[in-house]
Order: sequence, then structure tokens, then C-alpha cells
Amino acid sequence: MLAVLVVLLVLGAGGGVFTWYKFFREEPQPEWVTNDPDMRFKYGSIGAERDAGIPYWIFYVLPRIFPDKLPGPGGYASLGVAWEEGQELPVGFSKKVVGFARVANNCAACHTASYRTDADSTPVFVPTGPNHTLNLWAFFRFLVDCAKDPRFNADNLMAEIRLVTDLSFIDRVIYRFLLIPITKKTLLEREEQFAWLYREDFPPWGRGRDDAMNLTKYFMIRWPMDNSFGPTDMPSLWNLKKYRPEQGMRMNFAGDSHDPYSVIIDSALGLLGAAPKDNDAFLAQVRWLQDYVSNKPAPEYPFPVDATKAGRGKAVFDSTCAACHASARTGTIVPLAEVGTNRDRLDTWSDKAAIEANKVVREMGIERPGLVEEPLRGYIAAFLDGIWLRAPYLHNGSVPTLRDLLEPPEQRPAVFWRGYDVYDPIRVGFVTQSPEAQRIGTRHEVSAKGGGNQGHTFGTGLPAQDKDALVEYLKTL
Repeated sequence: MLAVLVVLLVLGAGGGVFTWYKFFREEPQPEWVTNDPDMRFKYGSIGAERDAGIPYWIFYVLPRIFPDKLPGPGGYASLGVAWEEGQELPVGFSKKVVGFARVANNCAACHTASYRTDADSTPVFVPTGPNHTLNLWAFFRFLVDCAKDPRFNADNLMAEIRLVTDLSFIDRVIYRFLLIPITKKTLLEREEQFAWLYREDFPPWGRGRDDAMNLTKYFMIRWPMDNSFGPTDMPSLWNLKKYRPEQGMRMNFAGDSHDPYSVIIDSALGLLGAAPKDNDAFLAQVRWLQDYVSNKPAPEYPFPVDATKAGRGKAVFDSTCAACHASARTGTIVPLAEVGTNRDRLDTWSDKAAIEANKVVREMGIERPGLVEEPLRGYIAAFLDGIWLRAPYLHNGSVPTLRDLLEPPEQRPAVFWRGYDVYDPIRVGFVTQSPEAQRIGTRHEVSAKGGGNQGHTFGTGLPAQDKDALVEYLKTL
């Protein structure tokens, strides 16, 4: 009897070790990721693999099986991800072994900008910049649409995986009978939360935009879908130390968060999709991210600047723009009635939602200043460092270039294409009307819900030469 008990204990222990090794053991990422701050920001894990990660080989073969679910040819590249030459995964996609290799997202997916100086040049990638090419709406729908398709089954996925790698017998069994069915089930569970992405009365977000506060409502606090719709541009994260909450400054486009620490926590929790496994480790990562983005400078303008014209533009800036964008008012809320821009982003959030979200985070055992528990009333007067790389403009990305922003709303482009990465140094923004921009980009119509380009009429009455001089100066910020 004792011998039988010993055998059972040994088998149980062996089974426990096997389960831990194949499903839960964590291996550190390689040093080329962890030892370089820029690489860590672009490819480092923030802990999302455990609950939100997709098994690596499933992630690898999805575009091969479901190219019809993507916006165009080219696999994941068709989603406008920033993809550095020679890298296994796009920027903002981390790979880590948690039992098995998994792929998840980090902050760099939305916050790494790219540009080309002309159509024949290679892209320049700028960590902490706004990813104006990323079609996040299409990425979310791609994952759900794949899971909904009957072709998402073990036979099809394993056949495709066999073409690209030789898994061990044990790993083939794990993928076939566990990982593929569980991944399908997990993705299908997201369908209800992503339901507003499928509404025919809501336009696609377009490249470079996301509906951030609705994501918070439907995923963090799990509120039912409503009729609000307010996509905004991906923001830049560089030089966040400029935000001083003790001076009344607020974070996010509408001032709905108190400070950078809170914004990073809430964004990271959204990527994790669950409470952190280890709060101390999670908050250590948050503090590293805050230090990194706080001290990362805005990029310098990559084209020649006419110093004489920029000098004249500085005088125009001081008399026309500085009262909001280089003063004690910078970083604080400008009432909607004063700035006059599209209000849809304000309608996606409320003081009640903030109270509920703060409660959810506190219940995780995480303390932070958090979201502002009061109604939204306007938009932040933005700092303008690196403004040249933050096109399109206004909070909802409805004006393609700085030169267009200095025209009255009725003279600004009513239709343009977002997400092409060739830069326009004359109008200061990206090329938005060329045949290639139309082929690659997503169409933005200012008449569509959430897309209005009204408001911010400051400087629109200036003489043309003053507008040109002002734009020349803005290149230097």
C-alpha cells in the first residue's frame, strides 16, 4: 500500500512539474530586448502575455489562413503596424515564453511613429511618437473575425503550422487539443465587447485613431454598449515630464486623467486584460515606462528650416498661439465653447464612468491619482513639442496638415486619406491626397460621425505670408 502511495505521489509531482513547465513557467526575454531602453519599449513585455497573449504559432499562421479578413495583402503589414527591417514581429508586439511562446501587445504598438522623407526612402521609426499608420480597428476585427470563421479549427491551423515549424509530439497535442480551442473561445468572448466596431451607423476609426474611452467602458468596467463614438488620434508620449499635475495640468485629450502615472497604469491594464499577477512587478514596469517616456525628447524636424522665415513666425506665434500653447494655460482644459472642436470624444466618457473605473483599479490593490471624477467640459491646450510629427491635427485627427489648420473650417479638406507615411514638408503633415496615399490609407470624411474638423479657428484670419512663417516656426518646436 505504501509503495502504491509513493508511486501516486511521484506521478502527481511529475504531472505538476510537467503542467508548470508546459503552461506556466516564465522565461526572461533576450538581452537584446531588455538591455536597450528603446528596444525594451518597442518589444519588451509588460506582462500581457499571461492573460491576453496569443500562442505564437497561432498568431503566426492567422494571416496565411485568413488573408480575406485583412484590409489588404501583406499579412499583418496591411494593418499599418510599424515593422523594422529584420525583426521577427512588428513594433509593439512582445514575444515571451509563459509555458509556451506567446505574443501580446505593449505601449509601442500605438506609440511609435514612422515617416519617410520621400517615396523611395526607408521608414524612420520614432519610439513614443503617435502611430498614425496603425489600423487598430481592423486589427481588433481581424482577430474576432478569424475566430468566428469555421476555418478556425485544429485541422486547418495545425496543417499550416506544420508548413513553418516542426513541433514536438507533445506540443502538437497541446496545440491541437488545448491552445487552438482555448484561443478560439477567448477571441469569441471578445465579440460582444467589440460589438460597436461592427455597427453600420459608426464609421471605421481609420488609421492612427482609437476610441480609447469606449474601450475603457466596455473592457475595464464592462458597461453595456451605448451610442457614443469618439475616436481620437494616437497621442505622442515623448517628454511627459512637461505635464505638471500640481499646476492644474491634466492628461489625455479631454483632461480626464490626473497625471502620467495614472494614464500609464490604465493603458497597461487595458493591454493586460486582467488584474496583474504581481502588483509590485507591474508597478515597477509602469515606473520604468514613466521614466522612459518622461525623458524621451521630441524628435527634431528632419528637413531644412528657413531660419529667417521661422524668426518671423516666432513673432506670429507669440501674438497668436502662445496664450494657449506656451503659457500657464498649456496642459489645462480649454472649454468646448471656446475651442469649438468636435464634441464626440467628450460624450464617450462621464464622471460616473470615472468613478467606476477608479473603483475597479482600487479593487486590484493599485493606488493612483486616477481618472478625474467630474464631467468633461473641453479639450487640453496641448504642448507643441514635436508638433511636426503629430499629424493629422485636432484631437480627432480631422485636419491633415498644419497649413490646413490655419484655414477656416469650411476651407479645410473635407475628405483625405489617413495613414500614408511619406512626409509633406511644405504643408507640414503627411501626404494625404496622392494615388499611393489613397491606395494605402483609410478615407476620412469630416461629415462622418466623430470626424468633424470644426473649431480651433485661431490664426485663420492671418495673411498668407504670416501663416507660412508660423508654420516654418512650428517646425522647430
